[in-house]
Amino acid sequence: MPFPFTVEQKQTAFWVAVWLAFLLLLMTLGSVLTPFLAAAILAYALNPGVDRLDHLHFRRFDVPRPLAVLVVVLLFFLALGALALIVIPVLQKEIPLLQAQIPLFLVKLNEMLGPKLQELGLKVQLDSAGIKTMLTRQMSSGGEEIWSAVLASARVGGTAVLGWLATLVLIPVVLFYLLLDWHPMLARIAGAVPRRWVGQTIAMANEVDALLAQYLRGQLLVMLVLAVYYSVALMLAGFDVALPVGIITGLLVFIPYLGFGLGLVLALIAAVLQFSDWSGVVAVAVIYGCGQIIEGFFLTPRLVGERIGLNPLAVIFALLAFGQLFGFVGVLLALPASAILMVAFKHLRRHYLRSSFYNA
Repeated sequence: MPFPFTVEQKQTAFWVAVWLAFLLLLMTLGSVLTPFLAAAILAYALNPGVDRLDHLHFRRFDVPRPLAVLVVVLLFFLALGALALIVIPVLQKEIPLLQAQIPLFLVKLNEMLGPKLQELGLKVQLDSAGIKTMLTRQMSSGGEEIWSAVLASARVGGTAVLGWLATLVLIPVVLFYLLLDWHPMLARIAGAVPRRWVGQTIAMANEVDALLAQYLRGQLLVMLVLAVYYSVALMLAGFDVALPVGIITGLLVFIPYLGFGLGLVLALIAAVLQFSDWSGVVAVAVIYGCGQIIEGFFLTPRLVGERIGLNPLAVIFALLAFGQLFGFVGVLLALPASAILMVAFKHLRRHYLRSSFYNA
């Protein structure tokens, strides 16, 4: 005899299936959602500034929300433009120097590894002439295949560039309308939650919001302190590119491992290009080693705080999962995703410990 389902159970199963299909559709459209996800993250971060400006009163003039949104968005992109003006000259300065140093580096590498490779029976020249000869042989043996691969990659690269340009154009537009309609949109989302779960859902959303707000405030302070530290330390060590490299290292700390790794690579390149001995490399090792100690043992525990409960494993999992789903924007989604995962896991664990399944 089949188990009789009530009307309420049938409706629950139907709406659960609808939401699962909706989530599957979102996962399928991951690349299309990239500008909307990026704009949503920026809107969440910028909305407090819009609210403060929106509530200001200048004598008899009240700042309307569209004007507040426009001012905040313009200030944000002006700050990004200023940062780009600092970073781009560094790359324009270091890349030609690196290209000029590559032949000398290959000569030293050939002097170090050439005899050992010959002992192993490998006759390979690692200087620029040897690499040119190797490339000439490869081009003569499989020229058609190489050129077809180059053309195919050029077509793919052109499509990717157009996609990035479309994303960069869409993000400010979507960001403006999200900030303009932020509070009504949140009210509509809360109104779509089933009434039996609305209290618990809003409580969890407020918990996640408090967690993220506290984390973001502490992380911003950590970024500013580290940017000042790396800039001043590299400047005292005599680096010509101390200011931009220090700013890049500090401001990209919010992406785990990327900010520190990119800053370390740029600083090592600058050390190799600027200093003739090992003093620059040793200075970079000391500066960045001390920076990691300061960040891990002093800044993060005091300014961010372990009491927030953002487990590093949850952050790593969110980085991998959302990076797989949404690309680079998924990496930016790792912070809110890890906060939501931690809050959801805490509530799930609480329900599990109270359930009859556990206590029976």
